[in-house]
Amino acid sequence: MADATHSTGMIRVWDPLVRIGHWVLVVAFATAYLTEGEPEWLHVWAGYAIAATVALRLLWGVIGPQRARFSDFVTGPGRAVAYLRDLIAGRAERHVGHSPAGGAMTVALLVTLGVTAFAGMGTLAAEEGEGPLAGIVAQIPETDGPRAYTGDHDEDEHGEHGEESAWKEVHEVAANLTLILILLHLGGVALASARHGENLARSMVTGDKRA
Repeated sequence: MADATHSTGMIRVWDPLVRIGHWVLVVAFATAYLTEGEPEWLHVWAGYAIAATVALRLLWGVIGPQRARFSDFVTGPGRAVAYLRDLIAGRAERHVGHSPAGGAMTVALLVTLGVTAFAGMGTLAAEEGEGPLAGIVAQIPETDGPRAYTGDHDEDEHGEHGEESAWKEVHEVAANLTLILILLHLGGVALASARHGENLARSMVTGDKRA
C-alpha cells in the first residue's frame, strides 16, 4: 500500500499499531527495569505487556501495512553497516521507512525484549510456581517444583549462597543487553534526525514524515 500524501507535504508512514506498540514497549520496559521486582505485581504485568506487544508486532510484521512489514526494512548486515558508515560521514541516503540500521535495531530489540519477557516468565514459574510457564517449567528435570525466591539469597547447608535460577540469569542478561541496545538506538535516532533534518521521534508519535 502506497504512503498517503497530505496536502502539507507530509506522508503517513507509521500506522497506529506500530506507534502505540512502540510507546507501550518504552513505558513497559522502563517500568519493569526500574522497579526491579518491587512491587512484584507491577514488574510482572509490565513484562506481560512487553510479551504481548512483541508477539503482536511480530505478527504485524508479516500481515501489516507496507512500512510495518519486515520485508520492507530487514536487510543484510552489510547494508546496515554501510548505512551507519555513511550516516557518520554525513552522506547517508534518507529512507522514508526504517533505514537498514534502523531495521536491524528493530529486529534486535524485538529479540532481546522477547527473550527478556520469556525468561522473566520462566523465572516466575521456577521460583514461585506461577505464571503461564508454570506447568512447562515444572516438567523440567532440574526444577524440583516451585521454589520461592526471597531476594535474600538464603544460604544453603554448607553456608554458601544458593544459586539463582538459570532463568533469572538469562532474564537479567537479556534485560541489560536490551538497555544497551536502547541507548545505541537513541544515539542513532538523534544522529539520523540531525543528518536528515527531521525529528524521527516525533514521527513515531504523529505517524507522519516529510515526503
